Amino acid sequence: MATRSLWRGRAKFVAAATAVMAGAAAANVATSDDPSRTLKLYTTVPVRLFRDCITAASIAFDYEYSLWGLAEESEKRARVKHEVHLRSARKLQELCFKNGGIYIKLGQHLGQLEYLVPQEYVQTMRESMLNKCPVSSYDQVCEVFKKELGETPDKIFSEFDSIPIASASLAQVHVARMSDGQKVAVKVQHTHMTDTAAADHATVEFIVNTLHRFFPSFDYRWLVDEISESLPQELDFLVEAKNSEKCLDNFWKLSPHIARYIYAPKVHWSLSTTKLLTMEYIDGAQINDVKTIRKLGLQPREVAKLVSEAFAEMMFKHGFVHCDPHAANLLVCPLPSSKKSILGKREPQLILLDHGLYKELDFETRTNYAALWKGLIFSDAKAIKENSVKLGAGEDLYALFAGILTMRPWNRVIDPAVDHLVIQGGDSDRSELQMYASQYFPQISELLRRLPRVILLMLKTNDCLRAVNKSLLQESSLETFLIIGKISSEAVIEAKLLRSKSLLVRLTVWLDEILLEARLLGMQVALWLLRLKKALCW
Repeated sequence: MATRSLWRGRAKFVAAATAVMAGAAAANVATSDDPSRTLKLYTTVPVRLFRDCITAASIAFDYEYSLWGLAEESEKRARVKHEVHLRSARKLQELCFKNGGIYIKLGQHLGQLEYLVPQEYVQTMRESMLNKCPVSSYDQVCEVFKKELGETPDKIFSEFDSIPIASASLAQVHVARMSDGQKVAVKVQHTHMTDTAAADHATVEFIVNTLHRFFPSFDYRWLVDEISESLPQELDFLVEAKNSEKCLDNFWKLSPHIARYIYAPKVHWSLSTTKLLTMEYIDGAQINDVKTIRKLGLQPREVAKLVSEAFAEMMFKHGFVHCDPHAANLLVCPLPSSKKSILGKREPQLILLDHGLYKELDFETRTNYAALWKGLIFSDAKAIKENSVKLGAGEDLYALFAGILTMRPWNRVIDPAVDHLVIQGGDSDRSELQMYASQYFPQISELLRRLPRVILLMLKTNDCLRAVNKSLLQESSLETFLIIGKISSEAVIEAKLLRSKSLLVRLTVWLDEILLEARLLGMQVALWLLRLKKALCW
């Protein structure tokens, strides 16, 4: 009886609250400067929130019910947990696609945090979120054009393909031709992003906070915080355009030796606004399309080296980092000025797309991060601990931080072997990493809570680059670590020179440079020997 009365009381409360909210919504629509947009907000957000609640409750119940009474270390629990992870990932995937926008962005983040979330979620999100995003209709595209430029696409361009060549979480890209015949790529923001972005963020935050309250080990509040900080910048395409120009300018000023190998499409500023971006069209192979890369006369190993060098320069020397380098955002084509070698090979040029998500590392953070990677490459346990603590990992979680950065357990991180960080990509390596991720899940959550958001974005960037490297070479590469070791060490040396101009410091730095060259030479010799061994075994 008491239970029935309680439910009746809740029902009355919900009915009264609904009536009050409906009245407030009607009043807001009537007095709004844009009634149609406000009406759309009030009619779509409750539906999204309802979907969120149903999905969250379904996932939470599935975990509680399915794992109830199963022994913690039993094989049956492991098997059932895998099944629940898979079901839940599919439910979350369905929710992201139905709601779109920020939800897809959240799914993409999860799909790029390999071993920081259960592998079932990573695989499900990665397979779908990058290439199967919802598409806005041509009418919606025209609506954006009218609001931004005052005309429909057919009036602005001599040709405009109404079918997009790509669609992402925030926008889609159409091919067009200017009146002078120049081919361009036009990025058009999805209309619902403008209408519901703020409300969607609030609902996602509510769900994540609620789940954390009931399940303390589920703590992804940092991910919501990151999206709330980065989303406004990503929704402003003029910021993206400025980022692309600044990125290239940094390469020419700070890394001129590779600047001609890095490129970003030129922006047509007169046809670009906060929600429209018109850029030079570039025809290239997607970075994970090895077959096409080879057809272009390029070598996947050389492409992998260029990617590693470009992002190491950004992270350790520029301090201005493209933080979304997944396969859809990286193209490769032959360097325009290069000629074919005798064997028909050409030099690669890396094309950076989607410049909406950048992070700036201040001098101290950049230097400490470079020093940390130098320590990781050269198995320097003292330097790893010292710089991990400086970056916020703490005295107790520095080893875990090193493990997440390298995807290797601590005993491998400090192994003096030259290839100690190389992951072969076999089932044994993968299962070992999954075991560690599962075993230390609460500590991983705590570490992610502690780290500054800029470092969290570096983790995401590392995961993206690791996936790109794997798609090109099928495994991690010692050559990649050689590049990271060289550039991070150079950044540390440059920082020492900037901090002090004394003769003694300069002498110490000179000795550091000699030591660095000797170490790198040793690693290069080891790399040649490993290649020779592999060739002989083949």
